[in-house]
Amino acid sequence: MTEKTIWTSGQVKIAIIGGGYVGLSLACLLAGEHDVVLCDIDEEKVRLINEGVSPVKDPGIEAFFASGESGINATLDMEEACSSAYIVIIAVPTNFDEEKESFDTSAARKAVLDARACAKDALIVVKSTVPAGFTAGVGKEAGGRVIFCPEFLRENRALYDSRHPERIIAGADLESEESKAAAEAFAAMMKQAAENDPPVMIMDSTEAEAVKLFSNTYLAMRVVFFNELDAFAESRGLDTRRIIDGVCADGRIGPYYNNPSFGYGGYCLPKDTKQLLSDFGSAPQTLIGAVVEGNDVRKESIAERIAALARERSGAERRPACGIYRMTMKAGSDNFRQSAVFDVMDHLRSAGVTVIVHEPLAREGSDFGGADIENDIDVFKEKCDIIIANRADECLDDVREKVYTRDIFGRD
Repeated sequence: MTEKTIWTSGQVKIAIIGGGYVGLSLACLLAGEHDVVLCDIDEEKVRLINEGVSPVKDPGIEAFFASGESGINATLDMEEACSSAYIVIIAVPTNFDEEKESFDTSAARKAVLDARACAKDALIVVKSTVPAGFTAGVGKEAGGRVIFCPEFLRENRALYDSRHPERIIAGADLESEESKAAAEAFAAMMKQAAENDPPVMIMDSTEAEAVKLFSNTYLAMRVVFFNELDAFAESRGLDTRRIIDGVCADGRIGPYYNNPSFGYGGYCLPKDTKQLLSDFGSAPQTLIGAVVEGNDVRKESIAERIAALARERSGAERRPACGIYRMTMKAGSDNFRQSAVFDVMDHLRSAGVTVIVHEPLAREGSDFGGADIENDIDVFKEKCDIIIANRADECLDDVREKVYTRDIFGRD
């Protein structure tokens, strides 16, 4: 029997290394048909999974665990997870190292090599976002049978997007028939698990890595474009929404991913755009660098505008106070990572503005860059001269005159 036949016709053991949104959504997706073991270094996360409780805030994942039939086993032990596994999926973080101007891939590389030591014949699938060329390099170190399969998940929609992928991409060593066949087999298994009928694309692993980086950079470019459109409109007293509606009526542009904000943030877009810029090396480019720079300009200009409004409202006799309504980038999210609001806050403090944060999901001891935290919403509203909200909320309607947001459409 071929691997494709084995993986799509019967239950096999799959080890997933990393229990974040990517790893967990994959575990939920595959657990119904396969024996899934998830390995993570977080003891609390492992405990919750084994007790049948979702450790992350994602409607699909939470509902999956709430059904009481997760079928996912979690462990802190890499060897236990990988032993006798047919497939090992690597879904560990790759944060951007500002000094090296590249992803820190040390955890991903270690996970691949440790997995190979524990499961000598397993197919290793890299799901972590990595620089172009990483999989080919680590594949040689691991003795082959390492492929790259990018994920394209939206925050708060991770499991839904896993079940309804728009495409399945598997990157292999195309000069190796074994590697290509393994990529085809894994892609077939992922397609079988999907609830739609996505196209499958088999390509070189470095090409697949580039697809991931360019996809996220294109999304970042749209954010920057519509933010600059908004800045133009605001500077001239024009209606941003009418301009966006007119622009996006063109089918080549489309009415999506066009709601202005304080800048793109979150875990993926900031680091992936910087990594792609780094990967260009000496290849000619101007647009990718402009995307990165444009986002920085947006956050700085937004902060200057807010600081000026705060000073107008406080008067000269006292220090102005600016409220930050929610640190999350998107409505319904619990993710503060790399939120654009952090940079806006830094600029505000440098401009002499007191910053007060209202974040109901903040845990005890949370530190938002030294900002004051006020989670009594009524007290918060009273203290602030101006309140900024990356995404508007009806709970601020009673102080609408204080609220500054660029949320034109009331959606992410």
